[in-house]
Amino acid sequence: MVADPGRSPAATSNKSRLASALKADGDLKLVGYMMAGHPNRKRSIEVGKRLATSGIAALEIGIPFSDPLADGPVIQHAGQTALEHGMTVGGALEIAAAVASEGVPVVLMTYINPILAHDPRRFAAEAAQAGVAGVIVPDLPVEESEPVVGWLRSTSLDTIFLVAPTTSEDRVESICSHSTGFVYCVTLTGVTGARKELPDGMKDMLATVRRHTSLPVAAGFGISRPEHMKALRGSADAAVVGSAIVSEIDRGGDPTTLVKELLKACR
Repeated sequence: MVADPGRSPAATSNKSRLASALKADGDLKLVGYMMAGHPNRKRSIEVGKRLATSGIAALEIGIPFSDPLADGPVIQHAGQTALEHGMTVGGALEIAAAVASEGVPVVLMTYINPILAHDPRRFAAEAAQAGVAGVIVPDLPVEESEPVVGWLRSTSLDTIFLVAPTTSEDRVESICSHSTGFVYCVTLTGVTGARKELPDGMKDMLATVRRHTSLPVAAGFGISRPEHMKALRGSADAAVVGSAIVSEIDRGGDPTTLVKELLKACR
């Protein structure tokens, strides 16, 4: 059943688990990222549960895909490793369920092809049953988002759209009106991956987005250091850290050590 098109996303989003978890209350919130099935299924669940209880506000779990347009080399490698070990959409949903049982809001990061291959209505139902809070689909523009977004929302899943540095203000307004849970601001032009410095103009972009939404605003792509957290405080509600965490997992380290260091800079 497609969600009622007359139902305003903004009217329901502020009551969502994600919106409640990510709205800044003086401190910057931290959102972690991991790839489902990386480096293998067992380790992925173990790391996910540790991250879920590390103090982060939410956890993104990537579903591996063979053609990840927005992912840089670190996350691409993690996805390829997961695929080589047999990870599937169904397997990723099982990992998400195991991690979500720890209580942290889980957001699935995927692309439209895996959702279509799995069947969107089935994906929506199984994601909701797994306890997932929301879904990010970077290659699904708002103009082409129905009926997939309707099916996701019909199971009370938030749908998070992305704003880029090149996005016009008119389009920012449209993206904000279609987003629920939070609005994801890509801080740079390009793919994911840790950077030494955050780009100029980032705070202006965040301010533009804030003019068009009351939802939490999260900044992602290139964020990996405590100084990045400090720079984002007061401008964003949350920071998404992906490649730096995935690199720690890839090395066999404990990513919660990095998370704890970053959380100190969030306060």
